[in-house]
Amino acid sequence: MRRAAVLGSPIAHSLSPVLHAAAYEALGLTAWSYTRVECAEEGLAGFVGALGPEWAGLSLTMPLKRAALGVATEVSPEAAAIGAANTLLLAPGRRRAENTDAPGMADALREAGLRSASAPLLLGAGGTAQAALAALAGPVPLAAAPVTALVRSPHRAAELRTTAERLGITLDVRPLDEAPSRVATADLVISTLPKGAADPLAHAALRPAAVVFDVVYDPWPTALAAAAAAAGCRVVSGLDLLLHQAGHQVRLMTGRPAPIEAMRAALALAR
Repeated sequence: MRRAAVLGSPIAHSLSPVLHAAAYEALGLTAWSYTRVECAEEGLAGFVGALGPEWAGLSLTMPLKRAALGVATEVSPEAAAIGAANTLLLAPGRRRAENTDAPGMADALREAGLRSASAPLLLGAGGTAQAALAALAGPVPLAAAPVTALVRSPHRAAELRTTAERLGITLDVRPLDEAPSRVATADLVISTLPKGAADPLAHAALRPAAVVFDVVYDPWPTALAAAAAAAGCRVVSGLDLLLHQAGHQVRLMTGRPAPIEAMRAALALAR
């Protein structure tokens, strides 16, 4: 038996088991199992330290993404640049921290037809925003221009600035109240704001044919996503991110290509 799980708190709502179980079934991995584990930050080190050799990996959600770096013996360059990991790959004497949020975001954006953004706009300054910067900077860059980040408190965007410096991205941090005028000229809008925080932008003028990525997926569509679709924008949701980041986790944990379409179908059925 090979085991994997998603850890976080709260965790009962997680759809990760749906995605990973669908992947195992499609790949014929009948000896693999994937579960949810309620785990707060202070319990992570003890949980990981007690795992046996049957464990292949862990998916990590809030509030564990930064704490994961502290229990890892190796950290991937991307996770180090972002300052957070959502994956721990396990082997005897080895715990490697990875971040699949960034490549998952890049996959979701490319699936929506984005090739290169000449006026990218990022809303928010948290961990998901840092992963978004890594997605834009990634092996085949999606940002062909400096990134403008709109945040509630520019003086609290130090970690976002640090991530941009590590990735070699030119970042212009501005206050969030500039959003209505900024979205009108952006050809890519990535909102990492919490549920409801981007709703006022539903009344802003959006550039037709822009790509609008709202990482919220419950409820869906968000007010921003609905307005973007009505304006003729290509819309990407948090479910697209969830799907593609899980696909990268499946590949890293099993060594097999992720069956994305089987996982997509299972996710749609679960929703």
